[in-house]
Amino acid sequence: MKEKNFWYGLLLVLFTMIIGVSGYQWQKKSIDLQQTHFQSPMDPIFLVPGSSANQNRFDSLVILLNKRSLKRSLLKVTVQTNGQLKFSGHLKPRDKRPFIVVGFQDNHDGYANIKRQAKWFSIAYQKLARMYHFNHFSGMGHSNGGLVLTFFLEKYLPKNNKIDRLMTIATPFNLEKKTSKKTPMLKDLIAHRNRLSKKMRVYSIAGTENYKGDGIVPLISVDSGKYIFQNQVANYTEIIVTGANTNHSDLPENKQIVNVMGQYLLRENIPKADQQQNRPQLQVPNY
Repeated sequence: MKEKNFWYGLLLVLFTMIIGVSGYQWQKKSIDLQQTHFQSPMDPIFLVPGSSANQNRFDSLVILLNKRSLKRSLLKVTVQTNGQLKFSGHLKPRDKRPFIVVGFQDNHDGYANIKRQAKWFSIAYQKLARMYHFNHFSGMGHSNGGLVLTFFLEKYLPKNNKIDRLMTIATPFNLEKKTSKKTPMLKDLIAHRNRLSKKMRVYSIAGTENYKGDGIVPLISVDSGKYIFQNQVANYTEIIVTGANTNHSDLPENKQIVNVMGQYLLRENIPKADQQQNRPQLQVPNY
């Protein structure tokens, strides 16, 4: 009798454990599903500067953008080489689409450092997401900042988080004179392109002083971004800006590009007068 009770008890324990594990797995899947479909009210706009630039790089740009419509708050973050974060500025209460600039203490050029910066950006992103409770965002990267964001999206974007829109300005995806020759960096980005969200919209902007480049980044290098994004994301658009203030360092404050950012990144209505006066001289159709 005792032996029979023992086996009944053992079966009851095993049955309870199975039910408990199944219930936990179902609950976890249910939570994951809810997180996947739930979009946080906050939808920040991350700005990432290029090499040799710091967290103050976009101060003038933010002023220009804030003159257009809503005044968005600005938070600036510098990621130290040890992973610690330094903050300046603040986010206003109820500001759902603030600007967040993420710069790096080690802002030197080079493929190895760009990959480190992508990891440092991930540290800042995860900390900020916990602090301000958001799970989706848009991003703009100038020069190597566009590379940092692309590597982050391929390797470090947390599960159940997503990017809505990515804009890269004068980003050197491939510093080769011929598109048939690809650098190791471009090959790595192409190899992991399947990790990019198929729902995001990508806008790649190039400036040209002489139809070859912006004085630092060749047009063909910016154009190589199509090998990463084309037929992988929901929408990929290349925009070429010519005329005044199209050298590499002036591009983020270029009037045409500020208009493009307002229209596609901030998703605001552009006054017709501005559309006519400051529109890009050539916009390549979506692929």
